[in-house]
Amino acid sequence: MIQIVKKGKVILAGAGPGDPDLISLKALKYLQTADVVLTDRLVSPVLIENYARKDATVVYVGKQCSKGIHTPQQDINELMVEFALQGKLVLRLKGGDASLFSNILDELKVVKENNIAYEIIPGISAAFGAAAYTGIPLTARDHSRGVRFLTLYDLNNVTNQQWLDWSTTEDTLVFYMSGQRLETLTKKLLDNGIDTSKGIAVVQQATTPNQKTQVFSFEDLKTSQLPNFDYVPTLLIIGKVVNLHHDYSWFTESNNFESYFDNHKNIYQDAI
Repeated sequence: MIQIVKKGKVILAGAGPGDPDLISLKALKYLQTADVVLTDRLVSPVLIENYARKDATVVYVGKQCSKGIHTPQQDINELMVEFALQGKLVLRLKGGDASLFSNILDELKVVKENNIAYEIIPGISAAFGAAAYTGIPLTARDHSRGVRFLTLYDLNNVTNQQWLDWSTTEDTLVFYMSGQRLETLTKKLLDNGIDTSKGIAVVQQATTPNQKTQVFSFEDLKTSQLPNFDYVPTLLIIGKVVNLHHDYSWFTESNNFESYFDNHKNIYQDAI
């Protein structure tokens, strides 16, 4: 008699930028029903603690390379396949959106190669969370009609023409994973003639209780140095829209800027 093995399913979902209330209803329903949850570091611990099934297998597969915390993508891929081939519903829960600056393509390839059913559920990206919680519209009439989502992960591949384009565009620029390159970024933009009426917002731990926002004008940065910033999840917003922050900021920021995620580090032990 031939035994038919029923394959499970993989759900690739975004959990939002930090505030646990920003997860979508659809992603929340899968979190409540999944047999296995493979969760990123930037997913709010509150979501896992309060909504994951008590008997679910929860595996923390976060990455924080600056602190030596790193789960290889190959390991994540293997876990997805292993659990799905056991017939389980696997939720791959990512911070922010599921497919913006994530390794979703690697994960899509491996589930497809193994003929595993899957869904992709979008989430609120860090850019949208940071913009909303700082009162900075990413586009606004007379300020910006476009927005670009960028990263300075590999500075060596940024050409001189690219720096000039970024410096002269009227689009809002949003840089992910670039906090450690902030000094280089501002210097290059000034060297390439950025309109000094534009501003730059440095938003740390956006939408969490420890959100911290600092805004600088490029006019001031011509003669002043940026302060030192802690290495925490940081998003950079550049453009004329940044000047709207002072008029429309509504979120009350705490004076306690310890990392929200460090405060919950006890649940982020490697469970593989």
